[in-house]
Amino acid sequence: MVQKLAEGTRHRLLAAAERLLLSEPYDEVSVRAICAAAGTNPAAVHYHFGSKEALVGALIEDRLGPLWARGMAEATGSRPDSVPALVDAVLAPFLDLAADPVGRLHLRLLARFVSGRHLTAWQGRWFRMDSWTGLLPQLSTGESRRRWMLAFDLVIMRFGSPETEEHGMSERAVATLRNFVVAGLTAPVQE
Repeated sequence: MVQKLAEGTRHRLLAAAERLLLSEPYDEVSVRAICAAAGTNPAAVHYHFGSKEALVGALIEDRLGPLWARGMAEATGSRPDSVPALVDAVLAPFLDLAADPVGRLHLRLLARFVSGRHLTAWQGRWFRMDSWTGLLPQLSTGESRRRWMLAFDLVIMRFGSPETEEHGMSERAVATLRNFVVAGLTAPVQE
């Protein structure tokens, strides 16, 4: 019973944060406002998440995790060494999210986290870099990590940019981004 109450409170906090962040900039949404909108004790965010950053990280992961999990299960199950298939699996949810106002919020929040290098304890498999490094077996773990980080920085920043949010991305721009990321992930190692 206590666990169900805690999950209900956690869910209300995530939903309240999402609603507030749809209409107000991240910096203007306070922990107190989130708790008030969720109808919880003012300390609930800190109890359930530890901080506003951790709550927003949990929101991003909660909303985006299932999208990446499905695509990555397909991409890694059929041909785990196909970098183009992996990049397609990464881009597909971004394209879906970019077409939806709430999805664009999630992309904007994700871009903010990436650009700010916020330390968030990601829980989901596809939010942790160690899940990606083994997908480029021709590279060392360190080199694979660096390339994936650059690839995600580029993809997330393009989709989370105000320009993309306002005008979207053309098919040609998406194709160019895809080809650029594939080329970067598959380029030969420089000695």
